[in-house]
Amino acid sequence: MSLLRHTKGGEVHERQSLTVNPAKTCQPVGAMYAALGINKCLPHSHGSQGCCSYHRSTLSRHYKEPAMAGTSSFTEGSSVFGGQANLLTAIENMFTLYKPDVIAVHTTCLSETIGDDIPQITENAIDKGIVPEGKFVIHANTPSYVGAHPTGFANMTKAMVDYFAKSTREDKVARRVNIIPGYVEPADMAEIKRLAKLMGLDPIMFPDTSGVLDAPQTGVHEMYPAGGVTIDELVAAGDAQQTLALGPVCSGPAAKALYAKCKVPQTTMGLPIGLAATDKMIMAMRSLNGGFVPEEIKYERGRLLDLMTDMHQYFYGKTVALWGDPDQLVGLSELLMSVDMLPKYVVTGTPGKKFLKRMGDVLGDKVHESFVRQGPCADMYLMHQWIKNEPVDLLMGNTYGKYIARDDDIPYVRHGFPILDRVGHQYFSTVGYKGAIRVLEQILNVLMDRQDRDSPEETFELTM
Repeated sequence: MSLLRHTKGGEVHERQSLTVNPAKTCQPVGAMYAALGINKCLPHSHGSQGCCSYHRSTLSRHYKEPAMAGTSSFTEGSSVFGGQANLLTAIENMFTLYKPDVIAVHTTCLSETIGDDIPQITENAIDKGIVPEGKFVIHANTPSYVGAHPTGFANMTKAMVDYFAKSTREDKVARRVNIIPGYVEPADMAEIKRLAKLMGLDPIMFPDTSGVLDAPQTGVHEMYPAGGVTIDELVAAGDAQQTLALGPVCSGPAAKALYAKCKVPQTTMGLPIGLAATDKMIMAMRSLNGGFVPEEIKYERGRLLDLMTDMHQYFYGKTVALWGDPDQLVGLSELLMSVDMLPKYVVTGTPGKKFLKRMGDVLGDKVHESFVRQGPCADMYLMHQWIKNEPVDLLMGNTYGKYIARDDDIPYVRHGFPILDRVGHQYFSTVGYKGAIRVLEQILNVLMDRQDRDSPEETFELTM
C-alpha cells in the first residue's frame, strides 16, 4: 500500500531508525533458495512454523513451484529452553520420511536470540545415530534482524564449501571451473553454464536451482527434481582450476572460503548483466581455456551490439529508479548507462561496505545526478519521496514498486526478487548477451507502450 498517494512532494523526511516498505526481505529466504540448489536437499528452518511458512510462501509465490522445507516448529517451551529437542526430532523425521541426501539448516531470529548451537546439535544427532550413513546435515547462521536475503544466500553458499569441498591433489584439474552464480533465476544459472561449456570448460555451479524451480510438469510429484549441484560436485570443487564468483555480495564469501580451505584461486566480478559485464566473464573464462572464444558466442555478442545500436535513440536521456539487491543493481545500472539512460534513484536495504563505491564507479561523472542509498532506511518510502519531487521515466525492480507505478503513472519493468504478480520470469534469462537482449526489449516495450498511450490522435504513428 502506498503511503504517499495524496501528497505532492516537498521536503524529504530523513530517518535514522524507522524503515517503511523495505527494499529487501530476510536472510532465511535467501538461505532456503540456495539450499534448494543442492540435489536432493531438504532445507530446514530452525525456528517457528510461521517463519518457515513465510520463507516457503515467498519462494513459492515467486517461482510458482512448491518450495519444500522442514521446520523445528518452536513453541513457547522451545523459546525458553532451546530448540535442540525439536531439531533432533525434525532431523530424524525428515531422514525417515522424506529421505533427502542433505538437510540444510538455517537459523531464524528466535533460534539466534536464544543461542542454539547448531553444530553441537548436529554432532548430537550423529552420535544418536539419527543421521543415516552417507547423509549430511549442514547449517548457516541467518538471523533476520541483520543482513537480507542476499546475505542469507551467501551464508548458505559458503556453508556448502565449509562442509563439502575437499582438496585431494596437489595440482588442480585443468578447465574445471567453479561458478558461484549469485542470487539469480534458474534460467540465469542455466545460461551461465551454457556459456561456460561453449568456452570449453567443465563448470561446477553451486548452488544451481536450474532444473529444480523451473522443472517440467511430468504428472508425477517429484520431491527432489533432477537439478541441483550434487554432493560429489561440491567435494570436487576443491580441486578446480579456478572459481568465478559472480557478484561480490552473494558469491564472494564462498569463493574466499574455498580459497582459504582448498587454495582454489578465485576471481570475483559483477553479475554478467549487459555487454561489458558479460565481456568480463567471457574473458575470465578465456584465460582458462587456452585463449579462444567460439564463433557462437561472438555471434550472440554481435546481435546484442546491433540491438543496442537500433534502440539507442529511444533510450537516450531517460531516467530510471531502481531498487533491489546490490549485485543486481550494479549490473542493471551498468547496462542502463551503456545505452545512455541514467539510474537516477537507486536504493537497497541490503547492508554492505562497497556498494556505494561500486555504484560510483558505474555512474562515473554522472554520479552527482543520482541519489544512491543503502541500509535500513534506504526503502521504498524514501524512493517514493524522491519521485514525488522529481519523477523518472521508468521504474525497475521487484513487485513492491507497483504501487508507485500506479500512483504516479510511471512505466515499470519487473526485475529481481520477489516478483509475486507475474508468471514465468524464472524461465527467461537476464544475464549474458541473450539476457541483455531480453532486458532491453522489456524496457523499450514499456516506454513505447507509454508513448502510444499518450500520443494525441494527430501524432499517433504506425512506426515509431
